[in-house]
Amino acid sequence: MRKEQIYLSTIASDAVRVAKEYGVNLEIAEYCTAWNMDEKFSAIDPVVRKKLTHRPRSLLHAPYNELFPCAIDKKARALATSRYRHAIALAKRYGSEKVIIHGGYQPMMYFPVWYTEQSILFWKEFLKEEPGVELVLENVLEEEPDWVLDIIKGVDDPRLRMCLDIGHVNAYSGIPVMDWLERCAPWIGHFHIHNNDGTRDQHNGLFEGTVPMEEFLHRAEELCPDASFTFELMKAEPSMNWLRENGVI
Repeated sequence: MRKEQIYLSTIASDAVRVAKEYGVNLEIAEYCTAWNMDEKFSAIDPVVRKKLTHRPRSLLHAPYNELFPCAIDKKARALATSRYRHAIALAKRYGSEKVIIHGGYQPMMYFPVWYTEQSILFWKEFLKEEPGVELVLENVLEEEPDWVLDIIKGVDDPRLRMCLDIGHVNAYSGIPVMDWLERCAPWIGHFHIHNNDGTRDQHNGLFEGTVPMEEFLHRAEELCPDASFTFELMKAEPSMNWLRENGVI
């Protein structure tokens, strides 16, 4: 795996130090919560800028709390549009190359067909204005890969690709992560990589869970040679050491 493909999420307390040590990049996670773009921005912005002085390349994770691009209510869609436009503006401010966005699927709230249909309408409308960065749509609670793929295919725009989050797959889908990879590969622009025991989203180290991590990473490199990878971990150093020891980097 090439170092320019690798990003560490700033959810890890040691992300900046480890990224510098290994010569990899950062995914900005500070704006996952929307209020950090508003009343807390004056405090958060200099923190982010300081982190990025160490690593020139970055990605930005958009906010996701209470945001539903799949919403039926047009006022809810308007809120999502506003927040994502704001996140894209911040990405450009920081020189980030991609923006990661959650699809907003909630079981018991949306039928899968509603989720897909409304999402396609939202993203086609959203992309009428040039974003200037690549957008990648991340699976979270989706149980089947087609629920995300049908959105990507329905929008049919190279500016919107998929972010395959394998920790979410392992926790929330009954379909194995290797099957998701094989089915989604042509549409994947980015990966979120973390592990868990299959019961809930834990953001464990790469070697701490039931995902067949080494097999997955080698196959992902084969199928998606141009994709980027964020290791979205609570602690970065043990997993980066594991990657080096196992010949992945």
